[in-house]
Amino acid sequence: MEILSPAGSPEALRAAVCAGADAVYLGFGQFNARRGAKNFTRDEFAAGVAHCHLRGVKVYLTLNTLCSDREMAQAVDCAVQASQLGADAVLVQDMGLVRALRQCAPDLPVHASTQMSLHSLDGVKQAADLGVTRAVLARELSRRDIAYICERSPIEIEVFVHGALCMCYSGQCFMSSVIGGRSGNRGMCAQPCRLPYGWGDWADGHPLSLKDMSLAGRLKELRDMGVASAKIEGRMKRPEYVYIVTKVYADALREGREPTAGELSQLEQAFSRQGFTDGYFTERKGPDMFGVREEAKNPRELFAQAKAAYSKGEGPGVPVKFYAMVRPGEPIQVGVEDGEGRVATAAGAVPEAARRRAATRAEVEGQLTKTGGTPYRVADVRSLVQDGLAVPLSAVNALRRQVLDDLSRQRTALPQRRHSPYKLGARYEDYREEPDLYVSLRRAGQLTFELTKAKPALITLPSEEIAAHPEDVEAAIRRGVPVAAVLPRICFDRELPRLREELAACKEAGVTDAYVGNLGLVPLCKELGLGLRGDFGLQVFNSQGVKEYKRLGFQSLTASFELKLAQIRDLSKAVNLEMIAYGRLPLMITENCAVKNQSGKCVCSNVNLLTDRKGVRFPVERAWGCRNEILNANKVFLADKAQDWKKAGLRAVRLLFTTENGVECVQVLEAYRGKGNYVPNNFTRGLYYRDVE
Repeated sequence: MEILSPAGSPEALRAAVCAGADAVYLGFGQFNARRGAKNFTRDEFAAGVAHCHLRGVKVYLTLNTLCSDREMAQAVDCAVQASQLGADAVLVQDMGLVRALRQCAPDLPVHASTQMSLHSLDGVKQAADLGVTRAVLARELSRRDIAYICERSPIEIEVFVHGALCMCYSGQCFMSSVIGGRSGNRGMCAQPCRLPYGWGDWADGHPLSLKDMSLAGRLKELRDMGVASAKIEGRMKRPEYVYIVTKVYADALREGREPTAGELSQLEQAFSRQGFTDGYFTERKGPDMFGVREEAKNPRELFAQAKAAYSKGEGPGVPVKFYAMVRPGEPIQVGVEDGEGRVATAAGAVPEAARRRAATRAEVEGQLTKTGGTPYRVADVRSLVQDGLAVPLSAVNALRRQVLDDLSRQRTALPQRRHSPYKLGARYEDYREEPDLYVSLRRAGQLTFELTKAKPALITLPSEEIAAHPEDVEAAIRRGVPVAAVLPRICFDRELPRLREELAACKEAGVTDAYVGNLGLVPLCKELGLGLRGDFGLQVFNSQGVKEYKRLGFQSLTASFELKLAQIRDLSKAVNLEMIAYGRLPLMITENCAVKNQSGKCVCSNVNLLTDRKGVRFPVERAWGCRNEILNANKVFLADKAQDWKKAGLRAVRLLFTTENGVECVQVLEAYRGKGNYVPNNFTRGLYYRDVE
């Protein structure tokens, strides 16, 4: 199992390597989920790759953000440059970028970032079908979920073992962008989850701030499961932190043990939020998983020791085997071999007969073991030194240096890979008619006779609501209004049988299409013969992504609501495209139930409002699987901007109803038809008219 460490700067990279990391991940350019880290210039990246490869450490480039059409060529160029400089793989979130890299850098391995929200076996298999060679699983999975996936996965599995936990599933958080214009999906998260919130009039707690995770005592278990890579979070952390955490995990793993009490103390001193949690892994969710960063004593001595170690040291060293042969009448032969089978050899002068004292085997081997000041350590020496020969030790030293230099050149040689220029490809025309109005309901109680009488072009309901109220759906369909099922964005493998039953009930009620917000549910829909419609959870951000989802069988897609209207208009629409034009945008979907954590019991049926420091209140609703969905305080309202969204080439706009009653649903629908005078009390234009970082 690989120890994978963060490298937010060249110094952090050296610290990780010295501490014993097997691989590092780092940002190069602006397309990575930690744009606030120092990241690397081109020259620094090239030097970093050479430094790592010489020492047997792999380098993974992070390109795990969403790219707009205008940015795609630059993102591909960044990946191609990294590939040419020897990067071992690239981490990607964006489906369009996956497609583009398959065309422009087909030999560069691609890893699915945790930002892709993969949390099920079918999701991992879908990623494998895209050409991905490794999947980074969601942090919320338990030991049994990880083990199930590892046992059956066709590709490598990577899991986070240490570092910060987001309250929301990675890749599904819109809180920072919608509230503050800084997108976590674009590498600029402002961490609003770390701020105070409350359930009354005051923000008197931190119900969204999770402790850092630590699986320091679970290394053998993870390795036995078949986890390929144990990932440490922290590209924003200082190099001393990287060294300390990496060394604790790397030493324990290599020595076949779990960290000692002293090492665990070092982890906590380096950084913690009132301790650590393994609550998701052990399925012990709840209030104990939460904590904040306290003003703690600066661990100056610990950090000073760490800095001294990585500033001077080489780390564990690359094990090599030396060979030597000293025979009469033949040049002295010296060879070296590394663990990957690379061999370097050199020949010296022909030894003369000894006049005074002959060289011994021990002396020759002793010179070969002098690898101090190099990245190498000698694991074995084998030599044949015949008696009676004079061998200058300086000659053996020179041959040792020569073969090590040759081996180093081999280890840092750049890979031969295919690369080709980025091409935008075919341009698809916009839909030229006026877009239809689709209505997305949260509860069957919103599906009134008056709403079906108003004849929206399509009504959507969550699959569990359709399964629980099939008669309401059948009635709507009889009145000429088709109904589609909305699938949960999060569905673990153990929850799949329940969802399959719900979808079977949906089909029986007359539903033919399903809105899918996660790759993992594509196979289930195909198995049941349901038409694929892409929901916002798929993060459709560029034209290449639209084409890739079309290739997967999607007949329509929902554009990301982090795009501006002008960007949506400019997308090449290989399939029908929709946008959310009304409603409370979902800010977070969480595995931890913030409501139950506060009340001690399940009170999802009540109105639950989360209050921030400014007194703004965010509805918290139950999501499928007893998860939470935090909704925006203000509703997106664009009824008076029809001249803009009607020119965006959309097949439909969706009106997203969450907390509204049946009467309000009809009023809003009519407003978007230019009738009535409905305007919400508090509304926003969303991100459709402003740039998002």
